[in-house]
This record gives sequence, structure tokens and C-alpha cells, in this order.
Amino acid sequence: MRIQLFITCLLDHLYPHIAEAVVTVLERQGVQVEVPAGQTCCGQPAFNGGFRAEARAMAAHFLDVFAATAGPIVCPSGSCAAMVKHHYAELFADDPRRAAQAQAVAGRIREFGQFLVEDLGLGAAGGAVGRYVYHPTCHLTRALGVRGAAETLLAAIPGGESVPLPHAEECCGFGGLFAVKLPAISAAMLQRKLDSIAASGAQVCVVCDASCMTQMNGGLIQQGKAPIVRHLAEVLAAEPAG
Repeated sequence: MRIQLFITCLLDHLYPHIAEAVVTVLERQGVQVEVPAGQTCCGQPAFNGGFRAEARAMAAHFLDVFAATAGPIVCPSGSCAAMVKHHYAELFADDPRRAAQAQAVAGRIREFGQFLVEDLGLGAAGGAVGRYVYHPTCHLTRALGVRGAAETLLAAIPGGESVPLPHAEECCGFGGLFAVKLPAISAAMLQRKLDSIAASGAQVCVVCDASCMTQMNGGLIQQGKAPIVRHLAEVLAAEPAG
């Protein structure tokens, strides 16, 4: 199978090793990975900030890049995948040509874990992890509607031990521009999430969105603690010790 990889801004600029981990996991399953040149931001920050003209321009560019490709579009971010799947049609409601493009691309977009489980039919994908908790990120579960995929893959890792995360469904406080506009509330939400992770006794907290990982690891580092939050792709790409 051939797929198109949508890298996302955070992976492109801050976490290229996670993008490499995504490729490692996919190629391990015999997937041919293509990375379309020219891809940029999906436009979500502008859209959430109310800058619809700017969001529309970025969305149009995204459509031009990916409409010229074939196969599933795999995105290692529930947040960015939800933007493409649900909001592009809204941005181009007055443009029949773009609306048709948006609908076609929306039908191809897949979040990374979702693709592994639902499209490839995997119940396991390898990896290495110790005692862990899983934080179900908001946009992945609520906006994109993906539940259970990451949990399935994590549960199949040999030697892994899942422990309950108190208040697992609560937001980490990032929320994109939310953390910028309402920093005090964001910080309070973050602290509650970090307290929950600490209470679990987990060695690792696994997430499917690099934005949430950035928020939580940033808080841990500010407190002089180890950044133990990792993206699902990192965990699945890891080689077992020994």
C-alpha cells in the first residue's frame, strides 16, 4: 500500500524524529511512504483565531498539494486531521470546485494510529514501553472521533504495563490558541494533568498529538522533572531492550 504522509508543523520544525518514527513504523508494515513536497500548515491556528481568509489560503494550498496525490493521507496528529476532515468543507462552502476537493481529501485523511488499526487491520505493531498511561487527546477523540486504536496497539507491546490515568479524559490545557489567550486557566489545567500522571506511577505518558506532548513536557521541564510524555509513533518504533 502507498500512502501520503502529512508531516504537520510541529513534527516538521520541532520533532523530526517523530516523523522518522512514523515512517519506521509504516515501512515495517510494508507501507510505501511518500511525502508530498510543498506541504505546509493545514491552517488550523488561523482558523481557530478567526482569520478565515488566511486559513482559507492555507487550506487551498493543502488541497492543491494533496489532491495531486493518491492513496490515504496519514497524519500523526488527531488535531490536524480533524481540521482537514471537518472544517475544510466549511471554509469552501461558497466554492463548488474547492468544496469537492475538500470532500475528496477529507475522505482520505487518517490519523496515524487509526490508519494502523482500521486500515491495516493491525492488533499489534511492535514497540517498547514500560509502565505507561495513555492520555486520549481532545481533538483525536472528540473532534475526529477516534477511540481505541492507540490503546489496542499499546496493549499489544510485550512487557508493557498499562496503569489507569486519573481524569484521563480531561484536557491538558493546550488547546492551541487557548493556551495563549487564557494562560492562567491553561496552566491550572496542565497542573491537574501533571498531578494525575504523577499519581499514576507511570514511567511514560503516551499521546497521539505533539501539541499536547509539548504542553505537558514543557510543564514537567519547568518543574525540574523529566519529560516523560512521548508520541505513540516513538513508542511503536522503539526496539525492545536486549
